[in-house]
Amino acid sequence: MECTLDTSIAMLARTPAVLRAMLMGVDERWTEPNYGPGTWSAREIVAHLIYADQADWLPRMRLILEHGETRPFEPFDRAGHAPLLAENSLSALVDLFERERTDNLAAVRAMGLTNSDLPRRGRHPALGGVTFGNLLATWVVHDLNHLAQIAKAMAYQYKSEVGAWEEYLSILGPPSPR
Repeated sequence: MECTLDTSIAMLARTPAVLRAMLMGVDERWTEPNYGPGTWSAREIVAHLIYADQADWLPRMRLILEHGETRPFEPFDRAGHAPLLAENSLSALVDLFERERTDNLAAVRAMGLTNSDLPRRGRHPALGGVTFGNLLATWVVHDLNHLAQIAKAMAYQYKSEVGAWEEYLSILGPPSPR
């Protein structure tokens, strides 16, 4: 499927409602635990999404538009969401994410971009040359990846409860030895 501004913005606009539907009013025994060492809980993922909206997508878009490939993106701190996590409840994080995303998409729309801007080039500090379209598509897939990760973290809380069905539930990872 070809990345376009309209389809990408439409997908990005849906994420706050999906998070709200998945997480609000849910017992924190679903949203606080992770699914193993080196993994994140649902609440941590929401904080990460906020931080990415603040520090990654829009700043990099602006850098491509203003400097092209002459100035590389700032490296992204994958743990930069820690202060947000420490200071906010899940409900507050979902509210903050919704505000950030709404503001960011309004800013993207205000840039007056068209699909002819998608081939514009920028420079990632580790990956090298990328396009505006690559960045936009990655933003969408990043959201989808983390929505799946939230589902995995929540599903994992019942891993020991599903019994023999575990072998049919790939979201739980490899089946436990019997």
